[in-house]
Amino acid sequence: MHLPMQMKAMVLTGHGGLDKLEYRDVPVPALADGDVLIKVAACGVNNTDINTRTGWYAPSVKTALTEEIGLRGVSAEAQDLGSWDRASLQFPRIQGADATGTIVEVGPDVPRSRIGERVITDPCIRDARLPALSQGVLYFGSEYDGGYAQYTKIPSGNAVKITSTLSDEDLASFACSYSTGEEMLVRVNLQAGETVLITGASGGVGSALLQLAKRRGARVIAVGGKSKEQAIRALGADHFIPRERSDLFEAVTEIVGLREIDAVADVTGGPTFSQMLRVLRRAGRYVSAGAIAGPCPEIDLRDLIYKDLQMWGVGNPQASTFAALVGYIERGEIKPLVARTFALSQLREAHTEFVSKKHVGKIVIKI
Repeated sequence: MHLPMQMKAMVLTGHGGLDKLEYRDVPVPALADGDVLIKVAACGVNNTDINTRTGWYAPSVKTALTEEIGLRGVSAEAQDLGSWDRASLQFPRIQGADATGTIVEVGPDVPRSRIGERVITDPCIRDARLPALSQGVLYFGSEYDGGYAQYTKIPSGNAVKITSTLSDEDLASFACSYSTGEEMLVRVNLQAGETVLITGASGGVGSALLQLAKRRGARVIAVGGKSKEQAIRALGADHFIPRERSDLFEAVTEIVGLREIDAVADVTGGPTFSQMLRVLRRAGRYVSAGAIAGPCPEIDLRDLIYKDLQMWGVGNPQASTFAALVGYIERGEIKPLVARTFALSQLREAHTEFVSKKHVGKIVIKI
């Protein structure tokens, strides 16, 4: 097919508010060895987009990711702005981790038979020479231009062929949130019959975790906004605790009838963190992949030490986890949950909707 020289993209010009997103014409990416070019059909919105744009990842930022920060960025006093791994970003940058579309061109050493494949992007760009849990060296849409554009390039191995009757918008809801959620459950080795507490259960990763935990046969205690209880229960939650309750430990005992549980999958952090450790049984497992409710919570080390707890942080899902996720999608074992779609030119409006936290599931950009 004839490829244009220019394309429309939403470009991040620096850390700050919504004004840092500019809809403009940019060159279509040039391919190097190992790359493929994707004509993007849709791309999901994720917390990492907001965190990076606003500068919330800076170590000097100690507060929750509030709606005000989401709209305006962190204060000008934060001098250590960076990406999720605290490295400096280069601007301009095209964000967007969850692209889906069709391969339309390949680099010199990639088989041309890949042209025409429908793919989703595995956003974790790895260095296979490193140990398994440290292979993630770049993130698509963060340290590497992503999918908020008409075309995007990515290493061939990160453009994963998928066979599905789901729409482009549905497929764009999976990659980042569901691979993160599945990796969290892999780390804690969640088993059928075990009980897991999931925070932020209405968000992208939280709603993914809920489905993925139920797929494993686990009992799920979901924490979310009171107004979203019906939607969260519809996803399969066995028990629901309103996030408005500050007494999480007492709520687990009162609502669920348990004093100890097997695992916590946490995507919020914040003031109830210490209670999450308190509800775990001896040798219980805690895993975190987010801290938007507060990145610097108080911890009672006596829970960690004297209960022999196990704790993990997840920022880079493994390639095997993403491959398993694609299988779940193709077999219909998990379902998409798209709350709303926006056009690429409306990304500022999509971010505004995202940080309001009124939705359940994913917000997706249709290219």
